[in-house]
Amino acid sequence: MKLQIFSGFSQVMLDVSFALIPLIIFFFFFQVLFLKLPKRKLWNIVFGMIFTYFGLAFFLQGVHIGFMPIGELIGQKLGELSYNWIMIPVGFVLGFVVAFAEPAVRVLTQEVDKATGGYISEKVMLYTLSIGVGMSIALAMLRIYIGFSLWYILVPAYMIAFILTFFSKKNFISIAFDSGGVTTGPMTVTFILSMAVGVASEMEGRNPLTDGFGMIAVVAIAPIISVLILGLLFQKKEEDSKHVRSKA
Repeated sequence: MKLQIFSGFSQVMLDVSFALIPLIIFFFFFQVLFLKLPKRKLWNIVFGMIFTYFGLAFFLQGVHIGFMPIGELIGQKLGELSYNWIMIPVGFVLGFVVAFAEPAVRVLTQEVDKATGGYISEKVMLYTLSIGVGMSIALAMLRIYIGFSLWYILVPAYMIAFILTFFSKKNFISIAFDSGGVTTGPMTVTFILSMAVGVASEMEGRNPLTDGFGMIAVVAIAPIISVLILGLLFQKKEEDSKHVRSKA
């Protein structure tokens, strides 16, 4: 069997070029006019750009030839099972693992940890977001299993998120809504979405287009709610600490 590892790789490289070239031009424009970084630092950035280019290209190629197909195959196998309800707990586990490995999630958690001086630790944020994504995937799988409309998830979920913003700590609100974006990164979208389409394509009475898609919308809202709830817990912890100190 002939392996086609680099099939379509030239197109992937072209796509990555179109994505990065404007940023590179923008950087050098600022370098010439404003930044004027020393040569050593400039060369570090240039090498970083080169690594980014090839890293993105190889990553996207891997997604096309491996990540998406395996996600769809797993979904199809789950959909074929007579006890296909198992897709719900499996969805939670896979959602947790994929979010835990998501590069964009790591960046956000590190930045939050740095910006808050460790008050909101990277570990706490990482587990909060991963659990949120896991629960959202499980919920999306439940939707495919039962066959109810996406509106029954999205409308109540956004209402809950909106209400929570009035009670959660203020510094958690912005983080929460940013987390909804980072959790829908390339790892989550490519693997989980293809798995959902695979499940819907094999289950009787399900349409891959109407039932398989929509999962990313669910994934986007769940971490928002989980981070806002985390804000409530932090607020409760602070209030308890103040109460203890006032008694002392």
